[in-house]
Amino acid sequence: MEGTKPVNKKLAAALSGGAVLVLALSGCGGDDNEKLESWAKEVCDAVQPQAKKIESANASIQKETSDNSKPADVQKIDAKAFQDMSDAYKAIGSAVTKAGPPDVENGEKKQQNAVKELNSISAAYASLKKQVDDLDTKDQGKFADGLKGIATELDKLGKSGNDALRTLEEGEVGQAMSRQSSCKAATAPASTQG
Repeated sequence: MEGTKPVNKKLAAALSGGAVLVLALSGCGGDDNEKLESWAKEVCDAVQPQAKKIESANASIQKETSDNSKPADVQKIDAKAFQDMSDAYKAIGSAVTKAGPPDVENGEKKQQNAVKELNSISAAYASLKKQVDDLDTKDQGKFADGLKGIATELDKLGKSGNDALRTLEEGEVGQAMSRQSSCKAATAPASTQG
């Protein structure tokens, strides 16, 4: 059982990077713009339950990978977590679509880019779920190698997702989002993850 432990740890570490990207809604103070405020409230209210879903999927993987788990158990937990994350990012993408463009300069472009990125992250997690499903749990070595590849992809996924959402949250949009209580609630867990 010891064989997969370092790889599991790597997977868990890569996941924490990816999972907090949606929780990184930041900013502070700024001018009030009613249209923007209501846009931010709509998005934040929709993001909060999804952020909790992502956090909980992340926690289940952390828990499973911190023990001496059997490959079949790791596979089951990881597959469910990736599916949950895929669903959550898709739902956030839909929420940003439904909210329409934020009332800022280039709002439409920012919105479209963020939605495109969120949908692409959702698809990437769905693909990772399929990869986990296909891993050979009877062969410890092959299973560990498979997890290694998945951890590498997760690393990349976390970085690309951060960039897209950061663009959406620049300037006034981020400031408006930071004033919403639901976004404050959603960002709380991110600070504890370092």
